[in-house]
Amino acid sequence: MLAPKILVIPGSLRVGSYNGRLAALAAKELALAEADVTRISLADYPLPLFDVEMTAEVGPPQHAVQLQRMLEAHHGVFMTSPEYSASVTPLVKNTIDWLSRARGRGEPTYAAFRNRVFAIGAASSGPGGGVRALLALRQILELGCGALVIPEQIAVANAAEAFDDMDNLKDGSAAAALKTLARRLVELTRAMT
Repeated sequence: MLAPKILVIPGSLRVGSYNGRLAALAAKELALAEADVTRISLADYPLPLFDVEMTAEVGPPQHAVQLQRMLEAHHGVFMTSPEYSASVTPLVKNTIDWLSRARGRGEPTYAAFRNRVFAIGAASSGPGGGVRALLALRQILELGCGALVIPEQIAVANAAEAFDDMDNLKDGSAAAALKTLARRLVELTRAMT
């Protein structure tokens, strides 16, 4: 059986970002669960602010098309998002908005989100661990885009102290939750392929 292809998208561009570290750790867990993992940086796909009129006039930006093709080449997605003002970051929302519109001729809006399994995570320096960002991200992906988002998720609170020198999670229950999430994503992705 072929390993399911899973795309890992950290929703932060900041060097040393807690969400980037969480995404890297998730990529490691997904590989241990026998997935074929691709981790990207959204810095490699800069996008202007979403503008539906721009899309109608000249089509989506090339980076949006490249991201959409990358998404379609994978069966599952693990996405992280920092929490800004009790929601997702502008980077995450803007990326999703462009992905919803970058599509081939005759494809419906949100086609890239269909037939893919998503898992979500957040890391925050606060005690909530980015849970409010995860609520917003789940709503955007499920209700807005029609994606399948698995019920399990990971929220790493007090992230400044959550990682050890090797970038592993110090808390055993958080580490176990991430491992469970990774295995569940691989399992469901396999079932859909």
